[in-house]
Amino acid sequence: MNPQQAAQQLIAARTGGPPVPWRGIVPADRAGAYAIQDATLAAIGPIAGWKVGAKNSQAEPHCAPLPASGIHASGVTLRGPAWRWRCVEVEVAFRLGRDLDPQGKLLAPAELADAFDAVLPVMEVVESRLLEGHIADPLAQLADLQCHGALVLGNPSALVPARVDLRTVEASLSFGSTSAAHTIGGNPAQDVWRLLSWLALHCAERGQPLSAGQIVTTGSCTGLLNAPMDATVRGDIAGVGAVELRFKP
Repeated sequence: MNPQQAAQQLIAARTGGPPVPWRGIVPADRAGAYAIQDATLAAIGPIAGWKVGAKNSQAEPHCAPLPASGIHASGVTLRGPAWRWRCVEVEVAFRLGRDLDPQGKLLAPAELADAFDAVLPVMEVVESRLLEGHIADPLAQLADLQCHGALVLGNPSALVPARVDLRTVEASLSFGSTSAAHTIGGNPAQDVWRLLSWLALHCAERGQPLSAGQIVTTGSCTGLLNAPMDATVRGDIAGVGAVELRFKP
């Protein structure tokens, strides 16, 4: 199956169609997964940002574009059967203050920090268009925008981007009055500047350079947890701020 055909199936699943059997679309490699991402965003775009993360401090990062249609302000209520998983994670995000062209090289932290004008708390909703998506091949998940469902934005903070260190970020997640997670340095990637440097170069080489106004998320600080229906879901990042959402049938 070529990238356009795989993307068409994933797009149909986004709009009420049946989940896609992942074995039928799993690409051969990451390049194939990114080609399916590109074909998907060509149909449902525009791109409002990117998600980037890594399994640990040494692993190659991975990423996915974030469609503008899935970006929401804090306090949003997400309704309907599309939210089957209701999995959420609290993350630190950056907003680009200007277009960023790395000129074919990995940028140093100071150069990267200068391109961002705000740090904000966000909550990603993780969802899948894949049948049995929880056990799908990682390449199929990557092709499905790395299981991105929605992104909820808190207010920009006063924290200077250059001062962000994922190793010391204190984050918490609660469902109503129940604490679900509290971590310090919980993001497995650890080095945010390694992630952002890789992403800037990757996006430029992919023909989709990072641009002013886009939001970049940097991976989960709290782990991935299943939120209940009809409860206030709140994420807090110390020194950055809070973000909330709610799920309803």
